[in-house]
Amino acid sequence: MEMMIKKFCQRYRLPEKSLHELLSHMTEYHFGKGESIVKEGERNSNFYILKKGIWRAYYMIDGTESSLWFAGTGEIAFSSWGYVNNEVSQVNIESVNESIAYGIAKPDLEELFNSSIELSNFGRKIFEQEILFIDSYTLAYGTPSAKERYLTLMEENPELLQYVPLKHLASYLYITPQSLSRIRAGLKRRK
Repeated sequence: MEMMIKKFCQRYRLPEKSLHELLSHMTEYHFGKGESIVKEGERNSNFYILKKGIWRAYYMIDGTESSLWFAGTGEIAFSSWGYVNNEVSQVNIESVNESIAYGIAKPDLEELFNSSIELSNFGRKIFEQEILFIDSYTLAYGTPSAKERYLTLMEENPELLQYVPLKHLASYLYITPQSLSRIRAGLKRRK
């Protein structure tokens, strides 16, 4: 729990007090390896904070999975379509490994935000930081070479390299598993 709180507060630059208040209104959920949290075509407006584990969002292109994002301990996760517009999700979200998350339905979260200006501002800041993260991701992974994207991933999210299958990492980096293997082998030779 302490690691989750520390990571969350560092990532979103928010005070522990407000996080504890939010967590007191959330329910703890346990998910097994490979378990689906949100399925493409289903509605799910829940908002989650990961206590432990890694989740990934992916979509299918011509029968091939393409990883969109990963969330780990202390990070938030939700279907943006379900959360923002109560629409069906365009992506699947699954637990990569055994995981624990705190969850709250959007109507309950909105009621909580309406009850406290402090919590409302807390929620706004979470989403502002996520927008910055998405833009930073786009810059970091959108234009550099595959090797540079991999090195950025190693620096910013080393836990993904330990727990996420290489085929999922490769699709996240927009390369084939074979290309990822060549990059990794080249880096090992240089050490």
